[in-house]
Amino acid sequence: MSQVMFDLDVLRTFSTGVALGSYARAADKLGRSTSAVSAQLKKLESQAGTALLRKQGRGLALTDAGETLLAYAHRMLELNEEAAAALRGADLQGWVRLGLQEDFGETLLPAVLGRFARAHPKVRIEACVARSSELRERLELGQLDLALAWDAGDQPLSPYAERVARLPLLWIGPSAPERVDAPWWTEREHHGLGARKPKSKEPLPLIMLDAQCPLREIVINALDRAGLPWRRAFGSASLAALWAATSAGLGLTVRTPFGLPAQVRTLERSVLSLPALPQISLVLYRAQAHSEAPASRLGTMLLEAVRQHVGPLGEPN
Repeated sequence: MSQVMFDLDVLRTFSTGVALGSYARAADKLGRSTSAVSAQLKKLESQAGTALLRKQGRGLALTDAGETLLAYAHRMLELNEEAAAALRGADLQGWVRLGLQEDFGETLLPAVLGRFARAHPKVRIEACVARSSELRERLELGQLDLALAWDAGDQPLSPYAERVARLPLLWIGPSAPERVDAPWWTEREHHGLGARKPKSKEPLPLIMLDAQCPLREIVINALDRAGLPWRRAFGSASLAALWAATSAGLGLTVRTPFGLPAQVRTLERSVLSLPALPQISLVLYRAQAHSEAPASRLGTMLLEAVRQHVGPLGEPN
């Protein structure tokens, strides 16, 4: 039996189409015709010996085999890019000061910094995790070269900022339905948390970051407009503490689907009579228009990693 040799170019098309949610968009992004993209996908399915995509409504969804191949495609493309970057930037030197919000510390930081360090061993990285307001302040003071943070639209973007994607704000509760704060819920003999309705007279227990947090104002304003009473059940400066309190059932919190830990889950707001919430932008901030080579390279790697992760969760900009 002949050895299958997957084409990296075809795998890139496959991965890009999944990330963008459309192979027509992938064709535009990659500068190819839709017929060329279709031919690449047929070639890939022929090599795989099985269907990778199936129809779902008006769009396409991955089969089990497609999910498996996508994971390998990401790894192969990352390794290819890492090898190319190592050859291009073997002599890259200097240092980069990077700031991130807590959401990205566990999700992106280890993988991106590991790849960067292997490709550019002579570059020193200083990373800090802080709130968005503090990161923007440090950029203005010249203490950071790059920062990845959420933007709620409460302040104008700096001239060197790039919107990476827009993600929905979602109501989040514990993964275990039995941990929900009982006084706020009316029990129904149905299917756990998704079938419960809030009591109109009981204030909603909110778990939020301490001020100044722009999400606090968004959530409170949405509840006030909907005429729903609320109370502060738990507050902290730490996102990890909020996840712990939410997991324990002390109340509900609000965040994007990016990097949610296993002990919490998103809730169906319409079933629970909760107000709709807006989207929020994910922004890569740069200290200057033309960054030094190390910062420019790290910024590119961050964008690639974020867009790969965000693809199924929100709208790329």
